[in-house]
Amino acid sequence: MLLALDVGNTNIVAALFDLSRENRGQPLSTWRATTHREYTADEFGLLLKSLFGLHGLDFGIVTGVAIASVVPPLDSALRLMTERFFSLKPMFVEPGIKTGIPILTDNPSEVGADRILNCVGAWDRVHGPAIVVDLGTATKFDVLSRNGEFLGGAIAPGLGISADALFNRAAKLPRVDIRKPSKVVGTGTVDNMQIGLYYGYIGLVDGILERMLPTLDPATKVLATGGLARLIADGSKYITEVDDLLTLTGLRLLYERNRR
Repeated sequence: MLLALDVGNTNIVAALFDLSRENRGQPLSTWRATTHREYTADEFGLLLKSLFGLHGLDFGIVTGVAIASVVPPLDSALRLMTERFFSLKPMFVEPGIKTGIPILTDNPSEVGADRILNCVGAWDRVHGPAIVVDLGTATKFDVLSRNGEFLGGAIAPGLGISADALFNRAAKLPRVDIRKPSKVVGTGTVDNMQIGLYYGYIGLVDGILERMLPTLDPATKVLATGGLARLIADGSKYITEVDDLLTLTGLRLLYERNRR
């Protein structure tokens, strides 16, 4: 069993893959937890133990651990947790790992682990040119060429960051639930904010895609992943597929590739 951990700035997403199964691409279990930057190795271990326990699972079934982290201060705690609770050395997605994805950016070492995994997962899914829109703390546009090369992309503030900025900088505006509004002309403060956040963010995503797509291969497909992917994809003109597990799929593929 492979325990895959995608450590983001807002959430940690974990999945348990049975690599002995023919349909290994579908995880046995998945979990999402809030990222706490002050967590110790023991606290991470206790969190995973409680999540495993909810599904009647035991740590002993785990034979490999793969970690993709964009929160460097947590890496040492995650490494120690893996060694202490699983008696394993984790595989981190870091420079030097075999990805199979040539990175054609100015400084490949700057590219986040999650962006590499998105491209690995997208290539496995479409085997052709693609843009992955990863809607998380930040929204990332990752461009993959027809030859499976990471060409670059764009990074924008995430929808949650935009909502927090609106709440924190405007004294009389409340926090609101981010969801698709039922109308486009608001009659109250809450629905005014929801309309602006939802449709404004779709405008941001589609505006960037509208400018990117004419410069790329005409066969380029647009995929979305991340915690807000389904919400935004529902109103986008350009996103055609949503894959909630794209990043974790890329992590599983890299683990298998480097294990061999």
